[in-house]
Amino acid sequence: MHPSEVVYLEHDGKVLLVNDEGQGPKRPVQGRLEGDESIRFPTKQEIESMGINFIEKETLVLRYGQETYVVVKAYPKLDWPVHWAWKDKCASDNAVHPVVRDSIYRSIHRLVSKVMVCNDGGHVLMGKVERGHFRGFWTLPGGYMDHNEHPAVGCVRETLEELGLSIVLDDVEPVVTQHVFNDEGISFVSFTYRATWNGELDELTLQTEEISEAAWFSPEEAYGQAVSHFDREALRSLV
Repeated sequence: MHPSEVVYLEHDGKVLLVNDEGQGPKRPVQGRLEGDESIRFPTKQEIESMGINFIEKETLVLRYGQETYVVVKAYPKLDWPVHWAWKDKCASDNAVHPVVRDSIYRSIHRLVSKVMVCNDGGHVLMGKVERGHFRGFWTLPGGYMDHNEHPAVGCVRETLEELGLSIVLDDVEPVVTQHVFNDEGISFVSFTYRATWNGELDELTLQTEEISEAAWFSPEEAYGQAVSHFDREALRSLV
């Protein structure tokens, strides 16, 4: 039976894995579909028996049906562990327990790119969302970045898709914000840029299944309307 609490030790891309008896380090075999061996994260006691000291950083909780697993993320106090497993090789081995694979998956940043479109009057353009977490609320244009897409390209693409508006970003640094919102441990990083546009709302072509309407707000009004943590952090620079 898998322990209810384990430790996710990572040092520069290397993670410590053990077998069911707590013996390790173990390495995944890429492409393995089945086998007698099961590989998992170690418990605190198993790490201590190896003589490894570590610094606890944070805790995440994995819930699978009626089962709950606590994963303590930690940094080992030792030189780079060359014999540990590469974290990126764990996903392709079915012998690696789902707690390991899911924890590593959740450790990867989700990247979001947004833009504050402002006019010369100092107003900010926002759209009312029709789907997702912020349905019914006003947000800045933007969204998830595509794989291998620069954030400065992503927010331009999203603004065109959502509002039918082609923008050129202002030559200013983006507001970069990172946050983990709950005990599932998923980290989001947002890049929010600025652009200037002095057109009229009736020039926009809304992607109506995603954005029901668009409106101009003063920076103070926009900040008050915003429910997204990342929107509020970005708009704070204008208020």
